[in-house]
Amino acid sequence: MNIKGKTALVLGAVKGIGKGIGLALADHGADLVLTRHDWNDSFEDMEKDFNASKARHIICDVDLLDPDEISSLMKKIEKKFGCIDILVNNIERGGWPVVHGKYTKNQWDLEIATTLRAKRWVFDAALPLLKKSEDAVVINFSSIAAITGRTGPAASVFNDGYAAANRGVSLLTETWARMGAPLIRVNEIMLGIFETRHGPGTRGWEQVLTRDEKNALIDHIPMGRIGKIDDIVKTILYIIRDAPYMTGSVIKLDGGYTIGGEAVPQMPKGVL
Repeated sequence: MNIKGKTALVLGAVKGIGKGIGLALADHGADLVLTRHDWNDSFEDMEKDFNASKARHIICDVDLLDPDEISSLMKKIEKKFGCIDILVNNIERGGWPVVHGKYTKNQWDLEIATTLRAKRWVFDAALPLLKKSEDAVVINFSSIAAITGRTGPAASVFNDGYAAANRGVSLLTETWARMGAPLIRVNEIMLGIFETRHGPGTRGWEQVLTRDEKNALIDHIPMGRIGKIDDIVKTILYIIRDAPYMTGSVIKLDGGYTIGGEAVPQMPKGVL
């Protein structure tokens, strides 16, 4: 897909990963619909940066936990742009065990509702507009919590409900890929430990994790470092521009965390 002139809906674009993706699509000539809800202290910087991009864009204040607000968003997009060519389904809420401690009902419900339910409502409402595109692509974001659960070094980072919700995202990705084929490609990026997402720039990383806990996470990553927003942007651009035959796929973008960073020993001599 040639991104120039395409309409992209980027959820959670106020800062961090969503903002980085939105600005990258702006650089490639996309028309943007950007959502925000929390992080009011970042609203001004968001507006300044997207205005500086010169891309045609609208910023919408939307509570994505409310189906009625999602429906209103889609009506606004249809009136302004007619269709959606690119949907970046970037919405989640992950409660850190070391931050939140033992689960409360409200914390559990919030993680499930934000990480899983909201994605479904957004896709369902966006589907008629995606069908109006000649070549649409949906990218769901999930987490390797779906694989690791609350185990190993990640036990400080990934709560049970968050892990369960992310395992459900892959089921949605596969179902939506079948629903959208052949004109709508639906793929998923399963993120590991990234800056602003379970890594540096988050409260848990900066204020709660000990040095030993941080080192244990990094030592478990074969690439030996935390992921950067630019790593995600490059993967997003690849899926949109250069993977026309890819749908229903889950890309683990985790620096190898899920395979672990343990050294591979030399082959033994054996006894035969």
